[in-house]
Amino acid sequence: MQRRQFLKVSVIGAAAGLTGAGALWLSKGNDPTQLNITALLAKLNQLTMLPTEQLAGLSIGKWNSAEVFTHCAQSVEFSMSGFPEHKSALFKQTVGALAFTAFATKGAMSHDLSEPIPAAPELDRSVDVNQALARLIHSLDDFQQYQAELAPHFAYGKLNKADYELAHVLHFYNHQQTFTQMS
Repeated sequence: MQRRQFLKVSVIGAAAGLTGAGALWLSKGNDPTQLNITALLAKLNQLTMLPTEQLAGLSIGKWNSAEVFTHCAQSVEFSMSGFPEHKSALFKQTVGALAFTAFATKGAMSHDLSEPIPAAPELDRSVDVNQALARLIHSLDDFQQYQAELAPHFAYGKLNKADYELAHVLHFYNHQQTFTQMS
C-alpha cells in the first residue's frame, strides 16, 4: 500500500512541477505589441543608422551580425519561394506543429542559434553587414506585399500569412538574444 501511495504522490508531484515549469516558461515572452513585421522593421531601420563597425559588432554569438541578418532573410525568402529541404510530414504534423503552437502561445521562440536552414546556401562571414541588413529589410517588405500562396515551413508545415509573420518576427527576436546593444 505504501508503494502505491508513493507512486501516486510522485506522479502528481511530477505533473505539478511540469505544469509550473511550463507556466513559467510561457509567462516570459515578448511584448505582444512588438510581434509584427511593422514593429520589427522599425527596429531594423534604427539599426541602419548605426556606424558599420557598431552594426558589425552587435552579435556576440557564433554567427556575426551579417550572418544573422542573412539567415533571417533566407527564412523570410523561403516562406515565399519554398524551403530547399523539409523535415518529414510526420515531424511537421507533430513536433513541428507543437513547437510552433508553443512559440506562438508564449510569444517567444527558442532554437539553436547557429543551426542553418536545412540545405540553404551557406552563410558567408564576409558579407557586408549593411547589405545583409538591407536584404533582411527588403525580404520583410516583400513578405508584407506578398499575395500568393506561401510555401510550407520546413519544420512547422503549412502556415497562414499571420502565423508566418509571427514566426519571422519571433525568429529574429530569438537571434537578437546574441546582440549586445539592441533591446
